[in-house]
Amino acid sequence: MTVSAPLTFRCTPSPLHATLLAGTVPLFMGAMFSDIAYFNSFQIQWSNFAAWLIAGGLLFAGLALLFALVNLLRAQPKSGRPVIYFLLLLCTWVLGLVNAFEHAKDAMATMPYGLLLSVIVTVLACVTTWVGLTGLRSGEAK
Repeated sequence: MTVSAPLTFRCTPSPLHATLLAGTVPLFMGAMFSDIAYFNSFQIQWSNFAAWLIAGGLLFAGLALLFALVNLLRAQPKSGRPVIYFLLLLCTWVLGLVNAFEHAKDAMATMPYGLLLSVIVTVLACVTTWVGLTGLRSGEAK
């Protein structure tokens, strides 16, 4: 009679992947704070800051998305946590792109939708980073 130990697999990203993923949070959060500052002051430079921060967040999120796709293809179980992480990151990137298109308009035309999208993308980036950087998961051997 043999007893199987539970399988444990690592679903945390590599250091470069983690750096790219974690870098999305301050960039998207900075864009959100810039949008809040623009909403309160109507100084156009805040809108420009937000647009550049969103572009940086998209770059980091896009590269992290490539890493997540490779990790998803290499993952043992093709469902569960790796899929949820990939889909969250994809949603973050797509909504970030929509936010970038919104910020490409005239500065006055970006409000209030640009601010709303920045808040949504920031929350999504935080949730995605939380899911992506959490530790080990275990499943039963069959």
